[in-house]
Amino acid sequence: MTIAFLNGDFLPLSEAKISPMDRGFLFGDGIYEVIPTYQAKPVGMKGHMARLKSGLSAISITNPYDETQWRDILATLVEKNSPYIPSGNIGIYFHVSRGTDSKRFHAFPDNIAPTVFGFAFEIAPAQPLNKHDVKAFKVALEEDKRWQRCHIKSTSLLGNVLHFQTGVEQGVNETILHNSAGEITEASSCNVFIVKNNVVYTPPLDNQLLPGITRSIALEAFTRASIEVEESRFSIDDLLNADEVWLSSSSKEIAPVVEVNGMAIGDGNVGDMWQKAIKAYHDYKFIA
Repeated sequence: MTIAFLNGDFLPLSEAKISPMDRGFLFGDGIYEVIPTYQAKPVGMKGHMARLKSGLSAISITNPYDETQWRDILATLVEKNSPYIPSGNIGIYFHVSRGTDSKRFHAFPDNIAPTVFGFAFEIAPAQPLNKHDVKAFKVALEEDKRWQRCHIKSTSLLGNVLHFQTGVEQGVNETILHNSAGEITEASSCNVFIVKNNVVYTPPLDNQLLPGITRSIALEAFTRASIEVEESRFSIDDLLNADEVWLSSSSKEIAPVVEVNGMAIGDGNVGDMWQKAIKAYHDYKFIA
């Protein structure tokens, strides 16, 4: 039985309980992070902590812990759950809601303590270096119908869930999103990259997409490896006519996409640039 963290205590996940009056339950009023670890080594911890701090500030929740305390909680969760997840590929989910009030009321209540929850789960192993060994993705494509503050990693994920479900119902792995102008923004749970003529492109950060930590690590890793990369907007046609398409997230690292809306990307196989990119990412991910 895996071990969770709840409001200062480590306990079996099955015993972790919150009040139904918790605003995270009633309103989705909270922020979350997912941090991958491999053999107890976290990836992008500084970036995850900075984004957590920024997200909490954006919705006026006081950060309950400093970075050292968060690191200690993560390390303890990994240690306590290692017997239950022997692969050593452990994701840590942190969730901070505004807390529990005595009534349901939209305005922020005064003087309530945030609810802090964390748990561990097994993630996929690190991506292989050989393009012939990697799982290639197929994805759907549709217009983004979520709210206008997608840069905040809110626990209010219904919009993302509905977009992801589109992919599930089409028998594919994800759904890439575009805005009303036909520009690609992100996917329902990932950032998006394309490759054209050996140049890597990804949409610039704004309110339409999440500032992914894996995205950030990848951009620095590519630069260090002399892979040309540009943060610039690109269209649906650019996506469909790209030489390669990739998704990035904490649990997927950099995942190659070979089909969008039933159309093959490039020659329909994982490309050589992905192989260069994943090597660069692995070389840098524990340094970031």
